[in-house]
Amino acid sequence: MLKKDILEEQQEQLRRQVRELSDSQRASYYRLSEKVIKDPDTYATLNFIFIAGLHHFYLGKWGLGLLNILVFGSGIALLWFGLIEVGVALLIGISVFELYELFRSQAIVLDHNNKVGQRVLKDVLANSE
Repeated sequence: MLKKDILEEQQEQLRRQVRELSDSQRASYYRLSEKVIKDPDTYATLNFIFIAGLHHFYLGKWGLGLLNILVFGSGIALLWFGLIEVGVALLIGISVFELYELFRSQAIVLDHNNKVGQRVLKDVLANSE
């Protein structure tokens, strides 16, 4: 489970590392990172439309996005074919999972951005040597 205080400490450590870069490295870091850093509000909004699993695609988690669509589609199909109890259970299950993700969206995106920021920092340092 993602703990917000640990994630915030990781974020602060990344900020310290970026501050230590030269001006050209820092400019390169910000230019590259602005393309891949994600917004928690956009993630939460896409999660609110949890029937589609769009928030997983937003963070590049294609497997989870496709699984979300498959589970939701299966629930709808089961309703259509008369297996109402199973279909409803499946839809409730995926909805509860996605609701939990909605409340954790800030931490999920912060974790994603920390990881992406570290990768960008490594790339900037590797390219400047």
